[in-house]
Amino acid sequence: MAQKILVTGAGGIAGVNFVRAIRASRREYYVAGTDHSKYYIQFPDLQARYLTPRHDDRKFVGRVSEIARKEGVEFIHPQPSSEALVLSARRRELPASVLLPPPKVMTVAQDKLETQKVLAASGVAVARTRTVRRVSDVEGLFKALGSPLWIRARHGAGGRLSLLCGSPPEANHWMSLWLAKGIAIEEFIIQDYLPGRNIAWDSIWWDGRLVTSYCRERIEYPFKHISPSGITGTPSVARTIRDARVDGVAEMAVKAVDRRASGAYSIDVKEDEDGKPCVTEVDAGKFHSTMPLWGYVAVRHLKLPWYSNLAELYVTLGMKGKVRGGIPAHDLIPSGYYLIRNIDSGVLLWREDGWKERVL
Repeated sequence: MAQKILVTGAGGIAGVNFVRAIRASRREYYVAGTDHSKYYIQFPDLQARYLTPRHDDRKFVGRVSEIARKEGVEFIHPQPSSEALVLSARRRELPASVLLPPPKVMTVAQDKLETQKVLAASGVAVARTRTVRRVSDVEGLFKALGSPLWIRARHGAGGRLSLLCGSPPEANHWMSLWLAKGIAIEEFIIQDYLPGRNIAWDSIWWDGRLVTSYCRERIEYPFKHISPSGITGTPSVARTIRDARVDGVAEMAVKAVDRRASGAYSIDVKEDEDGKPCVTEVDAGKFHSTMPLWGYVAVRHLKLPWYSNLAELYVTLGMKGKVRGGIPAHDLIPSGYYLIRNIDSGVLLWREDGWKERVL
C-alpha cells in the first residue's frame, strides 16, 4: 500500500520541489497537499489538494488536522518555516507524526539576531552583528565596524529588508524608508559585510547525529537586477562543492542551536575577505527551496542511491525512526554540478566540460 503523507505549503517553490522529489522515490506515496493560495496549489503533483487559512489564522492547525484525518495520512511535512513553527508548537493536536525541532529551537533559528548570539557564544564563526535603537545610531556603527555594512531583517527569507550600504547616509535613507512603511526599528540588524562565496549547506539529522549532508555555492539569483540587494531568495545558478571547513562550521552551528537535532537543517554560510566560512543563518526544520530538487536530480539524473533523495530520507526517518547505515555524512552529491534555472526556462544540470541534461 502507498504510504500517505501531507505536505503543507505545497504550492510554493520548495513545496513543489518536495512533492516532485517524493514522486521520484523508490516507494509509492500518496501525497495530499495544502496551500492558502488557490492558484499555487495547482502546481504540485498531488492526489488531493486543499486550501487552508494562513499560518497565523487561529483555524490553521484545526484545518490541517481535519485534512490529515480525512486523508488518513501518517506523516505531515510543513514546508514553509512559518507553518512548521506553528505545527511544531501544537504537534500534540496533530493526528499524524512530524519530524520537527522543538518550537523553542525553531523560534531562535527564525530570529537571525538570536541565532547569531547563540552561535557566537558557542564559538561558531559569525559576522559581527549590531542592533539599533534609533537611526542616528548608524553613524557610530560605521565608525566602529567600518564600511560597507550589511543591513537586513531579523526575520524572514528572500533577503528581506537587506541592502549593502557604503555610508551612514545611505543606511539612514534605507532604514527610514521602511520605518515610514511601518517596519519597527527593532527588526533591523547591521552586520559586517562578508564578500566571499555564498554557500548553502543542507543536512538531515537524527537524535543529535548527522545522517548526511552536501553543500553548494549560490552563484546568481533570479531578477537580481531589480532587487536593491541583488538577492531574491532561491538561486538561479548554483553548483555543488566540497569544503571540509564548511562542513565543520555548519555542524557546529546545528549543534549549538539544537543538541538533539532531528530532521532537516539548512545552513547559510558566507566567507569573509580571508575566505573563512561564517554562518549567517540556521534554518531548523526547513528545507532550502532547491534541497529537494537536488535530491530529485541525484536519483533521477546522477543515479545515486535512494538516500541521496533527501526528501525520501527525511520522510523515512519521520515515519520509521531509523534507516540502515552506510550513508555518507558529507559530500552526498558529487561536486562540480551546476543547477541552472529560471522562470519559463526549465532547469538544466550542467558541468563546465560542456555536459548537460534537461531536468525540467
